[in-house]
Amino acid sequence: MADLNLVEAVREGLRQELARDRKVVVLGEDVAKDGGVFRSTDGLFEQFGPERVIDTPLAESGIVGMAIGMAVAGYRPVAEIQFSGFVYPAYDQLVSHASRLRNRSRGLYACPLVVRMPYGGGIRALEHHSESMEAIFAHVPGLKVVIPSNPYDAKGLLAAAIRDPDPVIFCEPARIYRAVRMEVPDEAYEVPLGEAKVVREGVDISVIAWGALVRTARQAAEQLAQEGVCDVEVVDVRTLSPLDTGTVLASVQKTGRALVVHEASRTGGFGAEIAAQIQEQALLQLQAPVRRVAGSDVIPPLAKLEDYFQPSMNLLVNEIRATMEF
Repeated sequence: MADLNLVEAVREGLRQELARDRKVVVLGEDVAKDGGVFRSTDGLFEQFGPERVIDTPLAESGIVGMAIGMAVAGYRPVAEIQFSGFVYPAYDQLVSHASRLRNRSRGLYACPLVVRMPYGGGIRALEHHSESMEAIFAHVPGLKVVIPSNPYDAKGLLAAAIRDPDPVIFCEPARIYRAVRMEVPDEAYEVPLGEAKVVREGVDISVIAWGALVRTARQAAEQLAQEGVCDVEVVDVRTLSPLDTGTVLASVQKTGRALVVHEASRTGGFGAEIAAQIQEQALLQLQAPVRRVAGSDVIPPLAKLEDYFQPSMNLLVNEIRATMEF
């Protein structure tokens, strides 16, 4: 076992997949000699060489377009977008081509592509560096969307994504890149896509989250438990598409209350989809309306206002209290 943070777990996952399969290729801006802006690919260029770890021009549509061509040709490219706010020029490639290749070719071609990107706020970055746009990818049939919340899951989910036959959007919460350390197995392993996980057992209310806010939800749960207010169950979605509705519903049916929290703007956020599915399939078990806690419907602000934009632990505690008092 190694004690790793999330960025180290991502790097180790990439290293092991590059060593396991010569068809795996890493490409993106500054991923080779510089080791990536967060150093998530540090040392891979020296170990695997310029044909396996490739620096690209600053052109996101070109990075993803090249990766799609490589995937169709039998490779398993892992394309890095430096920040999720820069992915928009490549959105057309993902929607018009990567997501449709299996259907368009009637199964003749697949697109085993992974697009990695740091996402979310909390690092006091500039404009376009703190976007949380996971919902626009989850809305596209043919794309899988994965968001780990800890180092163990990051390594295992990345391995599963690279080995998957279809395109996967792999969002890495930059806020917790180095905030959490945990023991991670030395050997390669997979965490299956499409499986949520109950990370804290509880009986009074289900809090459903992903990415960095799983940690926030657990902190809120511990505070409320210490105060004797309620016993919170926390569900880590891990994969937004395909969504593990079964695990979410089982939790809500047990507790009778649900709160969905995410960093993205509230309107049209993926929390609305989860809330709708709960209302459709577990209405008679609910003791209160499903509550959503999310970012504001504004462009992610710069550093001084960032704490007002993102759901905080105190906000989450207050919203859980309100749901319990309904």
